[in-house]
Amino acid sequence: MPLPEVPAPAIFANARLVLSDEVIRGGVVVKDGVIAEIFTGTMVPIGAINCEGDFLSPGLIELHTDNLERHISPRPGVDWPHSAAILAHDAEFAGVGVTTVFDAMRVGSLTSGKSKYKKYARQMADEILAHRAQGSLLISHYFHLRAEICSETLIEEMSEFGPDDRIGIVSLMDHTPGQRQFADLGQMRIYMQGKYSMSDEDVEDHFSLLRQIKEKYGDANETAAVANATAYGSVIASHDDTTAEHVIQSIKHGVSLAEFPTTKEAAAACREGGVSVMMGAPNLLRGGSHSGNVAAGDLADAGLLDILSSDYVPASLLMSAVKLGDESGNMAAGFRTVTKAPAMAARLEDRGEIAVGLRADLTRFRLVDAYPRTCGVWVQGKRVS
Repeated sequence: MPLPEVPAPAIFANARLVLSDEVIRGGVVVKDGVIAEIFTGTMVPIGAINCEGDFLSPGLIELHTDNLERHISPRPGVDWPHSAAILAHDAEFAGVGVTTVFDAMRVGSLTSGKSKYKKYARQMADEILAHRAQGSLLISHYFHLRAEICSETLIEEMSEFGPDDRIGIVSLMDHTPGQRQFADLGQMRIYMQGKYSMSDEDVEDHFSLLRQIKEKYGDANETAAVANATAYGSVIASHDDTTAEHVIQSIKHGVSLAEFPTTKEAAAACREGGVSVMMGAPNLLRGGSHSGNVAAGDLADAGLLDILSSDYVPASLLMSAVKLGDESGNMAAGFRTVTKAPAMAARLEDRGEIAVGLRADLTRFRLVDAYPRTCGVWVQGKRVS
């Protein structure tokens, strides 16, 4: 009886390897889906992939993205076929160098007023799990539940999930008008009217409804969200902390990740409290927040930025890492914000670096007019883009 064939190791050579603390010229040997060896120099062994001096970085890790929701509902009121949306979302991230994504899904709905929005997270999670079981996803998917504190159904919706659902992150979202992300009601009004085509009267009615819901359900929702996150074994994240007091409350809840603090004061309080600070890559690339909050670049300059998220533009993750690396003169440091740092924050110990023994999740790219263009993406040594 013939012995089973053993796949030959894959070799990536003549690359600029983005390691955790430096960039070197060399290559890697991949065996059984993990990095088996790192070597230096420009030699290209027979049968190796010649990277031709391109960068080879760890696969990027995305902790918070609205991209899945955008594919599900490309226009207000449009419900796109979910299976097609999941596959398109998966392929889009693979194409821009992301090999691990935390699919952010809202839990907590509005059943009152004109601006209702219905629950969808449990159904969506089941559909993603089905694709995962079929092997039809290109990259690694985890769940990120966005617990909407200002809602009427949060407790019911969170009870539909459990520890077996691979919920990596639960973020505490509070979009009550006049605080946190939308402390400036004028900015919130612009956002609501631009996205949902609301009249002035509709906006004011919506604001009033949200305030009533927060007063009635807010405390119970927040308590339940923290309890459920703990039961799931999830990382707990705050969202849009604005003051030091917000951060103190977040730490009491067990928060270890702060998504998009809106002020330098809050970011500094996070650093002092040992909470990782994540900011939006679009904010960094645009030079400021679309909501008028603190600029990610200012936090980076102050040494208060740990992690970047593509938020609402998948391609921005790779772009922002290159921008940080270029402006600081330290490409390795720029890439830590999208590889090692998010891996550590999400408790993923098997990825996030080009290091022997870790997953061979790799992104090859080159710069074209200072912008990165992906030339190949591999997940556990298998090419996916």
